[in-house]
Parts: sequence; structure tokens; C-alpha cells
Amino acid sequence: MSLSNSQYQAIMRIYNERQYQDRYEQDIRRREVYEKLPQVKAIEEELGSQAVTLARLLLDGDEKAAEASRRRTEQLRQQKAELMAGAGYPADYMEMRYHCPECRDTGYVERKRCRCFRREQMKLLYAQSNIEAVLERENFDTFTYRVYDDRKIIPGIEMTAAQYMRQVRGWCLDFVENFEQKGGNLIFTGSTGVGKTFLTHCIAKALIDRYQSVVYLSSGDLFDIFSKNKFHYEPEDDAQDMYSGILDCDLLIIDDLGTELNNSFVSSQLFYCVNERLNRGKSTVISTNLSMSMLRDAYSDRVSSRIVGRYTIIPLYGDDIRTKRQVQLDEISR
Repeated sequence: MSLSNSQYQAIMRIYNERQYQDRYEQDIRRREVYEKLPQVKAIEEELGSQAVTLARLLLDGDEKAAEASRRRTEQLRQQKAELMAGAGYPADYMEMRYHCPECRDTGYVERKRCRCFRREQMKLLYAQSNIEAVLERENFDTFTYRVYDDRKIIPGIEMTAAQYMRQVRGWCLDFVENFEQKGGNLIFTGSTGVGKTFLTHCIAKALIDRYQSVVYLSSGDLFDIFSKNKFHYEPEDDAQDMYSGILDCDLLIIDDLGTELNNSFVSSQLFYCVNERLNRGKSTVISTNLSMSMLRDAYSDRVSSRIVGRYTIIPLYGDDIRTKRQVQLDEISR
């Protein structure tokens, strides 16, 4: 999640281009109004003169004259607003319009990186990492039921694996479709190779394509970032930025929970992460080989109670399908 100097400069070039585009589009709107309403240009020139006059009068201590200047300024602003409205223009038509009003397309708010900066950071890191290539191969468009058994009935659900996965795919598509309005949390459980990671890739790709901020991490990488933030193994700004991104992103995906080296630090950080994101109304998707009882034993009752109470639990069944799926993906790519 941290940025090299070249990556940081690449993101700042995006902001520089946005600022140039903001000014360019504002100039076009201004010229349009001036051509249609020359009076507006004259009013703005007088407003500029009044600002200089007011500053001088305040320095001289002439409060009476300064008050007269303020009244004239307000009259001019009212005249401008009436002219603009009469011609059908919004009052702010000639103002600067930003991609991100919070940072005004600078990337920073009060010397801290804006949320939009973190989105650009994630987009860049995904584009330069293997995950983007993976998501191009593993997504809802490449999802196939042919890798799942459609003959053997699975006890307890009374369906074949293929029939059940049709339901699961529908649940995942509903999760994506309603994400902006409802959010939500999912946990995929099941043995190795039944399709948990593939489903998380499908969800990640679909939401990234909808411009949602998605952080996708293996459990080992997640706790490595938590460790660096707590013990300052990374420069403070980078560590804090990575940590904030995990807590603030629209969707956090934790893949293969349970494969990391577990200890009291990991358990406490997992609880904090899960609980904090719930409190912030942020969504999380987890995949794990652990059953819910194993999850409770590994991470504590506090973690399992949050997941049982606030997550949709989706168990996956069947045999290891990874070899079959790779054959299918190879066929699709030909």
C-alpha cells in the first residue's frame, strides 16, 4: 500500500492535470457569460477595485468609508446575481468546479492526504500489481458452473454443488448491485479449492468497476500492515496512510483468514478491524478455511460474535475445483 517516489509523483500529476482542467473549464464558462452579459464583466472589475479600496481604508482606519465600500460591494454582488439569474445561469456558474470539493483537487486536506488521494493510490497500486491481472481472469464474466459437480446431492442442502453455486452467485451479484445503498458483510467458509477466493475476486472486480474503493489483502499482508503501523517499521506517514486505507475503504476483502501466524496481537487487531469497520458502516468480505467454531477458538468469542451477528455466512461445499477452473479459464483466453 505504500508509495514509491515515482508512484507519488504519478498521482500528483493527476491532480495537476485536474487543476489545469478546472481552470480551463472555468475560463470557458466565464467567457461565455461575458459575451452574453458584458455588464457582469464590468461588475466583477468593479468588485476587484472595491476589494483593493476596502483593504486600504481598513489600513488607514477609516471605518466609515470602509462601511460604505462594504455596502457598495454587496450591491454589486446582488446586481451580478440578478443578471445571472435573469439569463438562466446558476449563481455559482463561473465559480471553480472541482472533482473533489473536499481537497479542491490538491490531494490534501489540512496537510493530510484526502480520501480521493487514497482512491487514486489504490487504483495505481492495483494497476501495477498482479491483482489487476488476476481480476481480469477471475470475475463474474468468467464464472462457470461447469467446474462444479451436478450429479451428487450434498447432504444438508439437498442440492448439487452446481445448483448451490447458482444461488451463491446470485447472492454475490445482489451484494454488488445493492452495495451503494445497503453495503453489508460476507464471510465465505469451506475447504481448500471450493471457490472462495474466486468469489472474492468477482466481487472486487465488480465494485472496482463501479468506482468503489476496494482493498484486497491476504490475512498475512493485513496483519503485517497492522504490525508496521503499531511498531513503526515503516515511515509514519506511509504506515498511517496504509492503516487508514484499510479502515476507511468502501470494501475490505480479507482472503484466507486463518493462514497467518496467529497470536494475541493478531486476535486483538482482527477484532479492532472488524469492529471499527462495523462502527463506521464500512463493508468487509472474508474468506476462510475455518468453520465458525474453529474461528471462535482461533480468535476469541468477541470476533466470532461480531461475525455471526453482522455478517452473512456463506458456506461453500464440494471438491477442489482449481484444476478444472484453470482448464476453463485457459479455454476462455484462447
